[in-house]
Amino acid sequence: MADSIPFSFGLCENGVPMRRRLSRPVWKMPSGLTRREALRALGGSLLPLAFPSLRIPKSAAPPSPIQFKLQSLPFRVETGETPDHPHTPATMIGGCAVFDYNRDGRPDIFFTNGANIATLKKDAPKFSNRLFRNDGHGAFTDVTERAGLAGAGYDNGAAVGDYDNDGFPDLFVTGVHGRALYHNNGDGTFTDVTKKAGLAGWDDPEYGPLWCVAAVWVDVNNDGLLDLFMANYLQWDYAHEHLCGFPGRYDYCSPNFYKGSPSQLFLNKGDGTFEDVSEAWGIRAHVGKAMGVGMADYDRDGRPDFFVTNDSYYNFLFHNTGHKFEEVGLQEGVGLVEDGNFISGMGVDFRDINNDGFPDVVTVALNHQTFPIWRNDRGKGFEEITDSSGMRRLSWDMGGYGPGLYDFDNDGWKDLFVSRGHVEVVPKPGMEVDQHNSVFRNLGPSGKWQALTAEAGFTAAPPARHRGCAFGDFDGDGRIDVVVGALQAPAELWMNRTEPSGHWLGLALEGKKSNRDGIGAVVKVVTKKGAQWNHMTTSVGYASSSHGPVHFGLGEEKRADLVEVRWPSGIVQTLRNVSGDRVLTVDEPAD
Repeated sequence: MADSIPFSFGLCENGVPMRRRLSRPVWKMPSGLTRREALRALGGSLLPLAFPSLRIPKSAAPPSPIQFKLQSLPFRVETGETPDHPHTPATMIGGCAVFDYNRDGRPDIFFTNGANIATLKKDAPKFSNRLFRNDGHGAFTDVTERAGLAGAGYDNGAAVGDYDNDGFPDLFVTGVHGRALYHNNGDGTFTDVTKKAGLAGWDDPEYGPLWCVAAVWVDVNNDGLLDLFMANYLQWDYAHEHLCGFPGRYDYCSPNFYKGSPSQLFLNKGDGTFEDVSEAWGIRAHVGKAMGVGMADYDRDGRPDFFVTNDSYYNFLFHNTGHKFEEVGLQEGVGLVEDGNFISGMGVDFRDINNDGFPDVVTVALNHQTFPIWRNDRGKGFEEITDSSGMRRLSWDMGGYGPGLYDFDNDGWKDLFVSRGHVEVVPKPGMEVDQHNSVFRNLGPSGKWQALTAEAGFTAAPPARHRGCAFGDFDGDGRIDVVVGALQAPAELWMNRTEPSGHWLGLALEGKKSNRDGIGAVVKVVTKKGAQWNHMTTSVGYASSSHGPVHFGLGEEKRADLVEVRWPSGIVQTLRNVSGDRVLTVDEPAD
C-alpha cells in the first residue's frame, strides 16, 4: 500500500527555493471505502501514517494555576495524647501566627504547642512553643528561648496586635485553662504581662475555668486602642472527662457531651491594662462553643462586627451598635447552614470574595458538612451560596480547620486555602482522618471555585491532621505563602511558586489617630480592570493570626489608579497612580 513519491517543501538557499526528493510511505485508500469512512476507520487522522517518523505528543495537562512547593520546619505539635483515653483538648490545638516581630521586613513564624494533658503544664522541652526568625532566602532560626516565648501551659492559639501602639506587634496566646499576653519589648524579646494587664482571670465564677481557642484584636469603640475579643470553647475537666467509643476504639467525644461557655470582650484602657466588659457590651449573655472568630464591618456603618463559629451549635453574628453588641446570626441568615443542621464549625475568614465591597463569610467543618459560604447582600443580610458556588460538591468529602482568603495567583480575586484534617483518631468507613491541604481558586465573575490539591503540590507532604494556618510573603516575591501546623506531625511551609503570577500591591498601614496597626481599616483598590476591597485584620483561619500588609493582586495591571483607605478614625485617605509590585507604607494623615 506504500509507494515512494516526491515531496517538496520550502527551503531557501541564498533566497532561491530548493526542492528535495524524500521517500515516505503513502497510504492508499482501500477500494470500496469513502474518504470519510476511511478516516473514521483510522481514528480520524491520516497524519501518523503519512508521517510515521513524526511523534505526536499526547496533550499534557496544563500546569496548575496555583502551585506551592514544600519546605520543612523543625517543629511538630505535641498533644500529650493518651490512646487509651482521648482527651478533647488534644485534638483541638495547633494554632500559629505570622508576624514581623523584630521589624526587619521579613515575616516570622510562631507556633503554639501542647503540654502534659493531665497537668496542663509544659513539663518537657518537646512542649515548648516556638518562634522562628525569618533570615531570608528560605532560612529560619529558632529564637524561642531568647525571645521568652516558650510558654507554660496547654496553649491553643495566637493573636497578634500592637495593643500599646509602640510600633512593635505584641502576642496574645490562648489556651486551655490559661492564657498569656506577651509584650514586645522591641529588642527581640517579649515580657509576660498577663497579670499586670488584668487578663489572668480565666477561672470564671459561674462557668469554671475557661478554654479559649481563638482571639482577635480590634478597636470596638474606635478610640485608637486595640481591644481583645476571646472566643471561648466548652467546659472541660480532665478529672471528669467522658469516655466515648468502646475498648480498643476509644475516640474524642462529641461537643454535645459538654456545656458551653460565653466569649469575652476586654476594653483597652490605654495604660497597659484591660477591663472585662463582656456583660456590659452584651457578649456574656450568649453561651456557645466558639472555635473561631472573624472581624469585619459587614454593614459598613464604621463599626467592626464579629462572626463566631460554634461547634455543633448556632453561629453568632455580633453587630456593633457603638456601645454594645447585638447577636443577629439567625436574623441575618448566618446562624445555621442551609439544611438547618448544626455543624462542627471550625475556623473562619470574614472578607469580600466577590469584589462588591461587602465582607462575606467563609467557614469550614468536617467531612460531609461542607465548607459553608455566606454572601453578604450589601449589608442587608447574608445568603448561603455553598451549593450554587460549587463548594458543596467540591468539599463534601473534606474536613477542614483553617480557612484563609488570599489572592494566591494575584489575578484580582481572593482564593481560599484550607488546612485539612479530621477531629477523630479512629477513621470510619469512607472517612479520612489524615488529609492533604487544598486550595480553591476563585474563578471570578462566575462565582465558582476550582479545587486544587495534588495539582497545587500539596501531596508532596504526607496527609496529616492539620490545624492552624497563617499567611505571609516569606521571600518577598509578591506571592502569598502559607505555614500550617499538624498534630504529632512536622509543620509545613508552603512556598507559593505560582507561574505565571500577576502583579500585586501590599499596603502596610500605620495608624496615627487610629490604632497603630490600622486594624479595621477598609481598603479599596481600583485598576483599569475594576475595583476590589480588603480590610486590615490579623484574625484569619483557625486559632491563628496573620499580621502583614493588606494584599491585593493586580493581574496584568502594573499600577493602581486609585487606593482609598477608610481608617477606623473615620478619616478617608486617597492615593492615586500607585505603582505595584511593592509593599507601600501608608501613614494615616492627621485629618
